[in-house]
Amino acid sequence: MTHENTTPYTPESIRRALWENDSETYGPARNARAEELVALAEPTGDRELLLDALLGLIDSYQFTSESGRTLVPFARLLRMWDERPGDFHSRALHRLHWQFKWIVYSLIGNPDIPLDAVRRWLPDMERHYRVAGHSVRPVRAAEFHLAQHLGDDGLAARLLAEWTAADRDRMSDCLACELNEQGEWQADRGDDERALATWAPVLNGEQSCAEQPHLILALSLVPLLRLGRFDEARRHHLRGYRLARGNGSLVPALARHIEFCALTGNEARGLEILAEHAVYLDSGEEPLSRLQLLSAAALLLRRLTELGHADRPVPLPGDGPVTTEQLLARTRDAARDLARRFDERNGTSQVSTWVAARMAGTPFTDRLPLGVRGARLAAGSPAPAQSAPEPAPAAEAGSMDLAALLAEARRLTLSQHPEARATWRAVAEAADRTGTELEISDRAEVTYHAAVDALDDPEAAGTLFRRAAEQFEAAGDPGEAAAARARAAYTMAVSGRTEPGLAELDARCAELHTLHADGRATARQLTGALLASARVRMGTLQAAPDPAAAADALTDELRALLGLAEEHRAEGPRMRSRIADISCLLGGLLAGRGGAPEAAELFARAVERYHEAAVPWYAAEAEARLAEAALSLGRPQQAEQAARAALDHGTGLFEPLGCAHLHLILAESLAATGQDDNEVADHALEATHWADQADGGEGLGAWAQLVLGGALLRLRRHDEAASVLESALPPLQEHHHEGQVVQARWWLGECLAELGDHRQAGEHFLLAADIAKGWDGQRDHAVLAHLAGDALNGAGLNEEAAAAYARAEELWRALGRPQSAARAIRARAWITLRTAGSGLPAPRDVMTTAERLLTEAIAEAADDDSRTMLRAELAGTYRQTAELLVRGCASEPGDEDDDGTGRRTYEDALNYAEQAIALFTSLGEPTRHDRTGAQLMAAWLESDLGHHSAATARAHAVLADYGDEDTPDTDHTTKSRRAEAQALLDSIE
Repeated sequence: MTHENTTPYTPESIRRALWENDSETYGPARNARAEELVALAEPTGDRELLLDALLGLIDSYQFTSESGRTLVPFARLLRMWDERPGDFHSRALHRLHWQFKWIVYSLIGNPDIPLDAVRRWLPDMERHYRVAGHSVRPVRAAEFHLAQHLGDDGLAARLLAEWTAADRDRMSDCLACELNEQGEWQADRGDDERALATWAPVLNGEQSCAEQPHLILALSLVPLLRLGRFDEARRHHLRGYRLARGNGSLVPALARHIEFCALTGNEARGLEILAEHAVYLDSGEEPLSRLQLLSAAALLLRRLTELGHADRPVPLPGDGPVTTEQLLARTRDAARDLARRFDERNGTSQVSTWVAARMAGTPFTDRLPLGVRGARLAAGSPAPAQSAPEPAPAAEAGSMDLAALLAEARRLTLSQHPEARATWRAVAEAADRTGTELEISDRAEVTYHAAVDALDDPEAAGTLFRRAAEQFEAAGDPGEAAAARARAAYTMAVSGRTEPGLAELDARCAELHTLHADGRATARQLTGALLASARVRMGTLQAAPDPAAAADALTDELRALLGLAEEHRAEGPRMRSRIADISCLLGGLLAGRGGAPEAAELFARAVERYHEAAVPWYAAEAEARLAEAALSLGRPQQAEQAARAALDHGTGLFEPLGCAHLHLILAESLAATGQDDNEVADHALEATHWADQADGGEGLGAWAQLVLGGALLRLRRHDEAASVLESALPPLQEHHHEGQVVQARWWLGECLAELGDHRQAGEHFLLAADIAKGWDGQRDHAVLAHLAGDALNGAGLNEEAAAAYARAEELWRALGRPQSAARAIRARAWITLRTAGSGLPAPRDVMTTAERLLTEAIAEAADDDSRTMLRAELAGTYRQTAELLVRGCASEPGDEDDDGTGRRTYEDALNYAEQAIALFTSLGEPTRHDRTGAQLMAAWLESDLGHHSAATARAHAVLADYGDEDTPDTDHTTKSRRAEAQALLDSIE
């Protein structure tokens, strides 16, 4: 971006502009400004200024996708050094040698640079390093990188040994970046365990830099997948992608995240990442980085095409959308062409072999839930791969004769096993195949079950049910005939012809009442027809003239039906299942009318009856309803038990949305009872996965992400939690109430604060606070304002932090929380000290406000507990006031320029420290560490004031307070206090 300025540039203004540009974010705008500043520095004749401008240009290029452009300014710098080395001040000389490494790596990564030219730079680099007195460690690292790129494993192994044996000095790359390359080589050779061990210091946070752990997290993904460590791979993806996202200098890392998605059944997520970074597909810079992205994109697009999404549009920057298949052809051809250029330059097939292997990669798993929502690939995503209940032991249908098949079909029907329908189909097929004429009663059963199989076609099903009724009638079974006609009427009623279907169903119910009274129909047949009628009426309640009256009438009808069914419970297992069916329908009706406690009892009864009938697969739906009702009633233990049972018994029976709901109920139940957050996270993660598979699962998925984010936060997995919560915010805002949005921003702010991103944390706290300010209760508003102050303070945004603390103070006062208000005031005092520019009076006045507020609150406290808490807060205020006075004092006692102000200020601080000690002492053992901290502060002040005997006495008192010996369970604060007291004594001696 060109900066227009009609005033001529001076060397001083150019230097100031260079300094300003150094603090800008890496990217095209910074690069353009750096180029402009080189052009402005050249005509000034100031060689040192031109050096700084060229070095700044190289630095700007290096951390963007334009890093390949560093060669030209660097070659110019080398010529300038060869011509007039005296022009290079020490800082410029250091930067020149540091950037030498970058240039060599850029040459290796550009196939247009001849290999001989690349190799000529390496001895030149070594010569420059030796002349300057630097270690050859970076030279060996660059030689290793070239050998690795060429596929010369033997040479690479030797150079790796020489590299790591050479001394580290200030020219060496940071240890994190060195471990990056070493582990990558080990992983490329298939030694995944060793690679992960090499990367461990970076992965566990011991080593880091501007590009680490970003790169190593990405590099670790495929090794972890190869080792079957899928959970770790998922965590590294969530952590790493968040760090690398949008960073043009980390394109290779982005490529590995796309590859990870393609290999774990997360193609939709991978497509989102690719679309967001598609600009780098056609970038003319950084060919090796571009090749990484092209090959990963080709792998992903191949997987999408194989999954049936060849025509899916993929938006590209500057273009109209292209289809997946079109983009696959483009990226695959570009990757092959670029790999060929490298191989022609190198004289090997190394790069093409690697690219072909990556593009041909096959998934390690087709299902690795991530917890971050990806767009669904199609409305008809594959159903969950779950198994149906195991069929009862029986010979294969093909090996059974017709009589045996009939017996097996009846046995399975009586036991209500899901395999019964398939067995009845086998009976019909066997009869057709053998030409056997079935008995009329047998034919009636076969026809009835064929009707059940045909329910997707209501007309055909109705015809078959009526034919079955005729056959049952002919077989002398009027009860089963009437039940079949009732089923035909029910099919009519639920397929859009409600009124005629319901009228026919009522007639059949009346017929069955008569038959049952005459002993010619069973209670199961009668209650089945009555239940069917009730189900139809349930669907018509909202259309009734008086829905409430209709619901009351249906409730009474179902209660009577349940009573009738219970009277005949001894009729057999199928009757107990009927009782459960009625209980579920009545429970659902009551749950929708505010009768959750009775609904829960009914669902529990249904569960019990299904298990009595030995049909646990039917119990799953009732267990799911019970889990939902129990959670809403604040019974998390019952909800947990029911949800676990439903998941156990319902394998293969629930649709994706039902699976998501059950896992979410289980996660919330576990969280409510304070159980293992790892299990909470596992079930919430499962819920997000199934919600992603379901039509209309966006709202449920967002809720699951919120629960998952909270669990990850409690587990201190802040990177993962932040990724999940950021993904959850848009659907939460669309599908849920503002309370859930506030919770998500609150937790996200806490995560970001832990990750050191205080500015973003403050923004989320403030956005949440702005929502909460409209609520009746203002406690959340106050907490969020205070948290925003803490975060903005951590970001160095003094004005914004002070405003947030002032807002929190006002709210805490209104809520009658003087101790919290005092903390906000104290924080504002410290900001005032940093920003007032008028010395101590202003911040001290703010601190005095906190002191006065607490003193008044103590006098008005209603009970001893409140008074004790407030006194502890006042003691802390005294201690902070002492510290503020010392930090804000311009001179120490005894300084040459001390006119006595320093001594008076220190004496004032000592007085506050003594007040803190006295208050903490009065509060006893609970404030021991606070008391000794104040004592040590007073001791140091005594020492600075020259009161050495008093200082010594205070230090010895602290040592005596904690005893003489450390024990294995000695806490950190105790050790710290002892060490500080001893250090004070040593300094006095």
